[in-house]
Amino acid sequence: MVGVRRETIVHLEGGRYNPSLRLAMDIARVLGTSVEEIFTFVED
Repeated sequence: MVGVRRETIVHLEGGRYNPSLRLAMDIARVLGTSVEEIFTFVED
């Protein structure tokens, strides 16, 4: 639904991949929520 492979979603869920802003917004749209509700920002 967001135009990425299943492996990309698995990596996102496992914290091994940080999405682009566009992908984060697309995922939030599909889930009917905001980017802030599903992703957190942690400075290194």
